[in-house]
Amino acid sequence: MEFKIPTSLQLEHEELHAELAKATQVTGRLGDSAKNVARILDPHFRKEEEYALPPLGLLSLLAGGKIKPDMKEVLPMTDRLKADLPHMLEEHKAIVAALKNFIEETKRAGMPEYAHFAEKLTLHAQNEEEVLYPAALLVGEYIKLHK
Repeated sequence: MEFKIPTSLQLEHEELHAELAKATQVTGRLGDSAKNVARILDPHFRKEEEYALPPLGLLSLLAGGKIKPDMKEVLPMTDRLKADLPHMLEEHKAIVAALKNFIEETKRAGMPEYAHFAEKLTLHAQNEEEVLYPAALLVGEYIKLHK
């Protein structure tokens, strides 16, 4: 069975990537700070897209009471997320710290539009910690109960 990241989450990731890529093109300290954020964020996003977010594609089916035997194929993803969660949360701390520095650089450069991006990305990380990661883990636990 193929597990797809919900479209809304995929589009949000793509938008955040695009905004960060634009910021990395700015010259000087602001651009350097954006590159530092990207250096930390890019591998984290790859992990999320590999195993943290695809299980969420099953939420609508599960909420509708539809359980299929091949859904158990998601368990390696949810088990990996569970095992890697402390590291993922540490990466969020590093990302948020880099974003704070980035926000300071936006103030120096007089480019508040980039500060808005940084605030959106910070809220995105918070949403993952409070909602998305726990929901993905619950998908795995639910499927384990019904295999």
